[in-house]
Amino acid sequence: MPTNMIDDAVLAFDGIGVTRNRNQLLRDVAWTVYPDERWVMLGPNGAGKTTLLSIAAGQLHPTTGTAIVLGEKIGRTDVWELRTRIGITTAKLAERIPGEERVLDAVVTAAWSVVGRWREQYDPLDEARARGLLEQLGVAGLADRTYGTLSEGERKRVQISRALMTDPELLLLDEPAAGLDLGGREDLLKRLTALAADEDAPALVLVTHHVEEIPPGFTHAMLLREGAIVAQGPVERTITAEHLSQTFGQPLVVEHNAGRYTARAA
Repeated sequence: MPTNMIDDAVLAFDGIGVTRNRNQLLRDVAWTVYPDERWVMLGPNGAGKTTLLSIAAGQLHPTTGTAIVLGEKIGRTDVWELRTRIGITTAKLAERIPGEERVLDAVVTAAWSVVGRWREQYDPLDEARARGLLEQLGVAGLADRTYGTLSEGERKRVQISRALMTDPELLLLDEPAAGLDLGGREDLLKRLTALAADEDAPALVLVTHHVEEIPPGFTHAMLLREGAIVAQGPVERTITAEHLSQTFGQPLVVEHNAGRYTARAA
């Protein structure tokens, strides 16, 4: 890949492999993400999605290959500084947010990269930004509630608000719709669709198991199986019956209507 294209990329992975306890979690992954792209990553359990997302977040070093994140080579950069440029939502991070934490504090503490407000002092501009993000995600009215009293759908939107707090250059969403009922899922997808359409939004990578959870406006897709890429590229050429059948190991029928995908057994 030409150097100038790598320089423009948010993520530039080449020959990425990860081996843990003699198990190969990723094999020869090449992947490039640019600032205006919105990616969805799909695959069955154990496909390597979370492992790949952890490298993109600067939380894991690959065993082989080269991983460049926001222009910095993993293994040769200060990952603590790099992580301030990345917004991320994961189930593990969500579990660390104290149930008694005020929702506004759960968002604003991201400015100091901490979970749980203690004695830090925040600028009024930080609190104003946090309130603005909560409004953007449709939960401004919950700012003074405690996090533990929220529904799962409300928590997911607060988590995304927190991930956007530092104005990241890259936003990583690990199964944001997991555990939501139909109404909660559809409301969240509406918010993510608006975020994808925002020209000022960071590059997005969303991990899911279900094509029904792909928000309209996402531009690219990657399909993983057993640590290897089955297909990747523009979403309309990647989310096909042939590719998904290969990815999930059974014949599938895929339909696309009004920007949304569905899949079922053939």
